[in-house]
Amino acid sequence: MICTSVTPESRSFAKVDILNAAAQSDLVELCLDRLIKTPDIGDLIAGFDVPILVSCRRPEEGGSFKGTESERINLLKQAIIAEPAYIELDLETAQQIPRFGKTKRVISYTSLMKPLAAVDDIFDEMEDAKADIIKFTWPTPTLQTAWPLLAAISQKREIPVVGLGLGAAGITFSLLGLKYGSPWIYAALEKGMEAFEGQPTLAELDEVYHHKKISAKTRFIGVAGLGIAERRTVEVFNKASEQLGLDFICLPLMINDFKQVHKMLGILKIRSLVVSPRMGEFILPLAEHLEESSQATGYGDLQLNQPDGWHAYDTVRRSAVKSLEATFEEHATGSTSAFQRKNILVLGSSGLTKAIVYSLVQQGAVVSVASGNDKAAQAIARMFDVRYVPFANLYDTLSDVVIQTDPELKLGPGKTEFNPAYLRETMTVMDISQLPEETELIREAEGRGCEVVDVNEVYRKQLNQIFKAITGSEIPEAVFESRSEYTK
Repeated sequence: MICTSVTPESRSFAKVDILNAAAQSDLVELCLDRLIKTPDIGDLIAGFDVPILVSCRRPEEGGSFKGTESERINLLKQAIIAEPAYIELDLETAQQIPRFGKTKRVISYTSLMKPLAAVDDIFDEMEDAKADIIKFTWPTPTLQTAWPLLAAISQKREIPVVGLGLGAAGITFSLLGLKYGSPWIYAALEKGMEAFEGQPTLAELDEVYHHKKISAKTRFIGVAGLGIAERRTVEVFNKASEQLGLDFICLPLMINDFKQVHKMLGILKIRSLVVSPRMGEFILPLAEHLEESSQATGYGDLQLNQPDGWHAYDTVRRSAVKSLEATFEEHATGSTSAFQRKNILVLGSSGLTKAIVYSLVQQGAVVSVASGNDKAAQAIARMFDVRYVPFANLYDTLSDVVIQTDPELKLGPGKTEFNPAYLRETMTVMDISQLPEETELIREAEGRGCEVVDVNEVYRKQLNQIFKAITGSEIPEAVFESRSEYTK
């Protein structure tokens, strides 16, 4: 069940907001704390088919009420007299306001600074406050901080538990809540109307996360990270699963350390973890078995849980090299390898850099490595026995191909910047540093007449590899053609 929060400032627009939310939700939360003038609550909530939950939170609970505590309590008492379906009361306030009529009491505990360490300790107090539903709210920047909140809603209790995660992993908690029996999860009506920072909108839950498909039987695909690239991966995989009739849904995960991660993924029955290129080195230690390239490079962007443990694979290097090879073959003559006698300059010093250099060496290319971090680039050159180019000498180096792998590299004339004047129309350029986004370097290369490897083609090849490894099916081509505003 979806509860949409509306946070009107004007009484005249409050009913409009409730009406819009009611058309798309199972439950509407009317937040009174931002209203400039005291409303007629009975009039505001009258005539709607969906149940209404009324709240009025103090700033220390994440609300915006600016009046006195006495004024806030009186407003909540007026709300109860109007008999909404639910009233939200913090524990202290609940002890001052008796049960009235048929209105159910949502007794809330909010900690804006840190998670509650011992959830069970407060249950008896909330039960004594005549709770019909118990609500916990606290920061969830990572999977680890969301875990106690998930445990609270997933346990079978006499009083149902609702959780609200604040921060990056809040969406993770919400999607898991749908699977594990939370009475409802929260959403904003639209951007700019969030009850708290980072709250997903109704459209976002539908278009990106496909929340309506989630059930107790849903199989989650873990996607590490919450950036635009990761959200795009989530959107593509969820659309493909829906079109193919598969019961897979992507679950975004913020992982900041590896303590208990194996155990958590096991409890959640997550058997696949998709990793963005920039996190390939960071999460690799999670895997117990590495394919040959990952052993050589310390990089992997897909992890699958097999009977003997987690296995790591490197997919982006394969898709990048295949796309580059296809570009070469368009102009190839003769039967020699497309990579032979190609001088390829790789910019960067990350795990992705290592993965690309490893693949190019396997193909027989002549590879050079350069980076604003000269020591790191020199180490990579020694690791794979390729040429190291000091960044200061970069512009004295000739190359047929430039491959950018460093998302931190800036264009410009500075000592640690890459000057696009280096590019020539005879060169081929590929930038996979910010998949699937087109970068400034790509635009510069196109403007200078270079052959540019299509970043979308690299991305499609990579996602198809991953999706097929997890589901056994390929992504329908039409899935890539549409894109929501939330992944642009």
